[in-house]
Parts: sequence; structure tokens; C-alpha cells
Amino acid sequence: MMDQILQYLAQHTMAIEQLLSRGQTQGEIAKPLLFDREREKVMGFINTCHLYISMRMKGSSEEEKILWVLTYVQGGVAEVWKKNILEEKRQEVLGIETVEELFTKMREEFRKFDEESRKVDKLRLLEQGGRTYNKYVQIFKKTARGSGYEG
Repeated sequence: MMDQILQYLAQHTMAIEQLLSRGQTQGEIAKPLLFDREREKVMGFINTCHLYISMRMKGSSEEEKILWVLTYVQGGVAEVWKKNILEEKRQEVLGIETVEELFTKMREEFRKFDEESRKVDKLRLLEQGGRTYNKYVQIFKKTARGSGYEG
């Protein structure tokens, strides 16, 4: 819990410093906050990276852009994912040549995880209530589809 609070403060401190520096230096662009796989942050992270790359990294190689994005992928499941990506890239078995391909892979990986997590959450909260047994079973099966639940 304390680690989460410290990480939250570190991320928001960086954001405040970036906002303050924008007032002092014309044309500054906020860098993305660290990405740790939180559900709501995948698209925001990618959008912020897009903006920064298009304004500050025009002459950079795709390799530099990919590595720059990966420096902001830290913590939790995202850290493990990043290590796997770097290892596959080092072994040249990864088919990511552009930063856009990296973003596509991130969307696929983390959105899928989010969808499964939401479905699992719905399953945990599902109650029979006043429904008949047959109706409850059908609702359960529908909710379980795509959740990864097998049983």
C-alpha cells in the first residue's frame, strides 16, 4: 500500500513539475506518466507518447522511440511485459519494428487483460437473486464467456 502511495506521489510530482516548467520554457511538452497496466490508462499513455514523439522525436530512429516508450513502462505486470519484450527484441524474435507496432501490441495485451478482468469481476458479483435456476445458469454462462473461466 505504501509503495502505491509513493508511486502515485512520484507520478503526480513529475506532472506538476512538467506543468510548472511549461510556464518557464515555451514549447515544453509533458512526458507520459509511468505506465503500470492500470485499466484506464492504456490509451491515455499511448496518446501522450504519440504527442511527445511527434513533437520532440521527429529525427529519432524507430528503435530510439521504442526504447523511449519502454522507459515509461514500469511496475507490476507491465514491468514483466516490458522485460519479455526487451528479451524478445534482443533475441530478434520480436516482430516490432516501429513504435506504432509497439503501441498495437500494448493495446492488444493490456486491453485483453482489462476485458478479462472486468468479466471476472462481473462473475464474482453475480447472484441468483429472484431468478430461476435455468435463467441464472444462462446469465452465468453469458458472463463467463471471454473471462478465461473454465469449469
